[in-house]
Amino acid sequence: MDQYAPRNWQPHEKPSLPGSPSTPIHSNPRRMAYALVGLLVALTGGLGNSLVVANLPYLQGALGATTAEMAWLPAAYVMTNVSMNLLLVKFRQQFGLRAFTEVFLVLYALVTFGHLFVNDLSSAIAVRTAHGMVGAALSSLGLYYMVQAFPAKWRMKALVLGLGASQLALPLARLFSEDLLQIAEWRGLYLFELGMALLSLGCVLMLKLPPGDRFKTFEPLDFLTFAILASGVALLCAVLSLGRIDWWLEAQWIGVALAASIALIVGGLAIEHNRSNPMLMTRWLGSGAMIRLALAVILIRMVTSEQSTGAVGFMQNLNMSSQQLHSLYIVMLIGSVAGLLTSALTIDPKHLIMPLIISLALMATGSVMDSFSNNLTRPANLYFSQFLLAFGSTFFLGPTMVLGTRNVLTNPRNLVSFSVLFGICNNLGGLIGAALLGTFQIVREKFHSSHIVEQLTMSDPLVVARVQGGGAAYGSVLADPSLRNLAGMRSLANAATREANVMAYNDIFMLIAIIAVLTMIWISIRALWLMSTTKAVTPTPSVPTSGASSS
Repeated sequence: MDQYAPRNWQPHEKPSLPGSPSTPIHSNPRRMAYALVGLLVALTGGLGNSLVVANLPYLQGALGATTAEMAWLPAAYVMTNVSMNLLLVKFRQQFGLRAFTEVFLVLYALVTFGHLFVNDLSSAIAVRTAHGMVGAALSSLGLYYMVQAFPAKWRMKALVLGLGASQLALPLARLFSEDLLQIAEWRGLYLFELGMALLSLGCVLMLKLPPGDRFKTFEPLDFLTFAILASGVALLCAVLSLGRIDWWLEAQWIGVALAASIALIVGGLAIEHNRSNPMLMTRWLGSGAMIRLALAVILIRMVTSEQSTGAVGFMQNLNMSSQQLHSLYIVMLIGSVAGLLTSALTIDPKHLIMPLIISLALMATGSVMDSFSNNLTRPANLYFSQFLLAFGSTFFLGPTMVLGTRNVLTNPRNLVSFSVLFGICNNLGGLIGAALLGTFQIVREKFHSSHIVEQLTMSDPLVVARVQGGGAAYGSVLADPSLRNLAGMRSLANAATREANVMAYNDIFMLIAIIAVLTMIWISIRALWLMSTTKAVTPTPSVPTSGASSS
């Protein structure tokens, strides 16, 4: 029997897409087991990068690296993680789900084990690069397990839960990673990650996914396209990750990398556009619907950067330690879980635009509330606003995914293209958001700092009194009046810098709110236009509707 021949499935068992598992009827205990394994696998894949991102300052000291050098750790992960869907979808389709799950989980465990022997920055970057490649497979694997946990009528809810589970990794990592560092310093993080990888491997070996159809999909030219596109996207990710650190117009390598990335991406797309059997459906990706979907995902992901780049950065700028931010991280986690569960319970294929508008409205409201912060703001003052932002950041994911997969169901050849599009837009949206907000914060801090310093003249009696008051604090250790005066001026300069940073972060919060509102208006106008045109061309009852529309 040909291993690539389609099987004779029962109607309820047939895989929904090429490369996905079949969906037999399971008992309730088995469904629960699939749900738990899916959650475990998804969190394992997400924690790989989240543990590093949440603890970069601590790892910097352990590895003896500069801030710019440490930025390569999360950048290396994203550089490989973004492009792997080009190969992973076809790997599942040709070699089967069993090989997919076992091979990539074994690789994940081996790569995590390699972390324990990392002793310098270069080897750490190499391990993170490999981790990005392997970690990309776990998101799909967690999604497939979650789908098995629900009956056919709730399959869309399973899609939302499976997709959003990995988004809980970052708030979870912030909650407990500090305790892991106290156990065995930076190796404590990797020991925990290795334990999660081995636990996931054991669970998927005990509870296997149902088989699916296999197809011969790989062609020699696929690997050339992958090499070109992956290199171009990796260079673009490196530019977005380190541009604001090395600064955009000062580091020569940034311009060279950006030019090379554009050339490589255009070259790879040109190859695919002219192939008779392309891996990427460039004409479909270039359609208006897909471009609008990609732009919406990127803009929403930029808005969700408020939590990691905005609120957490603001609190850390006010010298808040991780322990002091513990309660805020709990609120963020609760908000993320609430948004995920609400999305799963309320998702409706007939109303997929409304969740996007609600998410943007909530995040805009939270950002406006944060824009009135000052140097006395503490984590408790941000609970409600950050809950809104966390809720919105997971509430939009499921409907956005379903919007894209509707076109995939009508033409399964678009599966690879959509997987690549959704993964790249999610990752690049986060990187663009962090780059934009980080750059904007630096520029606005310089602006506010220069404006504040212009007002500080020694002819102002209030300034003189502040300098004398700051110097008086050192009276017990500095007997020289000139040294006390110098210490007072330094204290005033530090206060001015702190205020400039506070004002710059308020500008960031307002910028995020503006982006969210403009995106919400654009999506609303588009939705209203579609509603009006759909009503105008509604067929009469005597004309049969297409099967594609009903699906």
